[in-house]
Amino acid sequence: MNKNRMVRSRHLWGCAFVAATTTVTVAASQEKPVQSTVSSPQISTSRDAVVHVDMQHVNMHIEPGIVLAIARLRGTMLPTRKDLPPNLNDKASMLMNIESGDIAIDTNSLATLLNRHVFGYAGSPLRDLHVSIVGNEMVQTGSLRKGVWLPFRIRATVALTANGEIRVHPTAISVAGVGVKALSRWLGGLSKLITLEPGHGARIDGDDFVLNPTEMLPPPTMRGRLTAIALDPGGLRQRFGSTDEARIPLAHRAGSVAKNFMYFHGGTLRFGKLTMSGTDLEIVDADPSNAFDYALDRYLEHLVQGHSNTTSVDGLVVVMPDVQRLKTPSP
Repeated sequence: MNKNRMVRSRHLWGCAFVAATTTVTVAASQEKPVQSTVSSPQISTSRDAVVHVDMQHVNMHIEPGIVLAIARLRGTMLPTRKDLPPNLNDKASMLMNIESGDIAIDTNSLATLLNRHVFGYAGSPLRDLHVSIVGNEMVQTGSLRKGVWLPFRIRATVALTANGEIRVHPTAISVAGVGVKALSRWLGGLSKLITLEPGHGARIDGDDFVLNPTEMLPPPTMRGRLTAIALDPGGLRQRFGSTDEARIPLAHRAGSVAKNFMYFHGGTLRFGKLTMSGTDLEIVDADPSNAFDYALDRYLEHLVQGHSNTTSVDGLVVVMPDVQRLKTPSP
């Protein structure tokens, strides 16, 4: 077996991006592109550095409490550090460029993401956020700081901007029992009520919150063009890339019929102490009856508690257990 191969992964809340309670498409608005305030890692773009990625039915735990349910994804992986390939057990070493994909995030994960990363900085005006979906609206509750912490509740619609961001437009706001019309007269709108620190994937535009779907995420760095969003009772679904791209068959995997998988091919990839050039690595769910639950931070545990096989074309297939089935590691 080539010593430069090995990997594992698994975790996803996968379900197809099809019918949903509400579907929103890109509107032909006059909004001007917004310059990101988030600094980008230094990305190597040499041909040898690009690893192609195909995923299907993967619940990816990017960190505890935040799960991206990837029904389908096609893209590339680039290194974030000069002269070093992306490393599967170092999520800060990789940038995922999403060419097309259907990705969902449930309300619990979305609330954790907002509390921990988007509004989790010192001096943030919001905390203790909870998210639910009621009909075709998103409901957020929590605490707002205006001298003292006050309870608030916001009902809002969601729409896609021409820039591929998510516009959250409040239809009703109450703070400590005071309604939105009174607040607007008193304070002059949402922008007067809340001031956000730039660089966390959220900003205020008039009376709306505007969220950047990739900048608000913790590592690994992700990029991609959001082209459709939808609400359903479980959370928010997102489509990246065009419908035509989503219809392109996933890459051929020699000898594999796995339904839940992550497939890395081409370029150079590192995992642990091993490096694979001309990468041909497939990570497969040990239990095909449901989506593959994979935790990025527990890569080595996934790997050690699974098994691997070399293919007839000198590729590597690694079978991994779901994160819920991982045994507690010994000290």
